[in-house]
Amino acid sequence: MGKSRAKPGDGAGPIRTCVACRQEAGKADLIRLVRRSDGGVQADPTGRAPGRGAYLHASADCIAAARRRKALERALGASIAIEIWAELNLRPSP
Repeated sequence: MGKSRAKPGDGAGPIRTCVACRQEAGKADLIRLVRRSDGGVQADPTGRAPGRGAYLHASADCIAAARRRKALERALGASIAIEIWAELNLRPSP
């Protein structure tokens, strides 16, 4: 598998890539969205929900870029409901 690319001794935990800016960050620093088995998409605050996942920075720039480029749709293979975009825009930026 090899998805966890943490460097020895850095304590960062698993590393994931933001679908909008393509920069790597610690899993805890990103928002995970998951495509459920019924095809719907939801935010996954625990990071453990079953299904296909994609990661995104909580910044307004990354959210806007992901929406404009349809990066989440491509990564998850599903359409993103307007409610999900609204929920993402309401999250505080780090």
